[in-house]
Amino acid sequence: MLTRLEGEGLLESRHGVGTFVIDVDLDALLPVYRLRMELAALMGKLDPIPRTAEDLARVRALLGRCDALIQAPDPKAYARLNMDFFHELAAMIGNQPLREISERLYFLTNRVWLRSAPLDLKDEVAVFRREVADILAAMELGDWESVGYIRRSHIAMWVRRMQQHQEEGR
Repeated sequence: MLTRLEGEGLLESRHGVGTFVIDVDLDALLPVYRLRMELAALMGKLDPIPRTAEDLARVRALLGRCDALIQAPDPKAYARLNMDFFHELAAMIGNQPLREISERLYFLTNRVWLRSAPLDLKDEVAVFRREVADILAAMELGDWESVGYIRRSHIAMWVRRMQQHQEEGR
């Protein structure tokens, strides 16, 4: 397990010293985020799996969790919510290689905002809620291609917000 985490750039082992979590470097992860954006657009094009009424009900429940988090922001609850939403999106990806790559890149980059989310959590949850609502609306219409483009757009906006925050901190 440690070898895998080290291979993914999450840990660094130093012989005789120990194992350390590597600091997040947004600039180094920008190519990965750009790839995630392009892959997100493909999720609705390459063999999407239509969502059932039960699937849509789970996504609607995520909106309720967003509303509760806006009232009482909690980083751990937001991390769980974000991951639950990602799993709902991944479930619609019918192209197995695309799904596997998307999952790997999500978990690789997910640590960035978990470790460095200096942005206002209440605002971030509100932005995330808009993404969930927009994607739910596209799902309800059966517009799978729009689901991918909405996801792509929100990933791009998050990266831009992080870049702006980083620039303000310099």
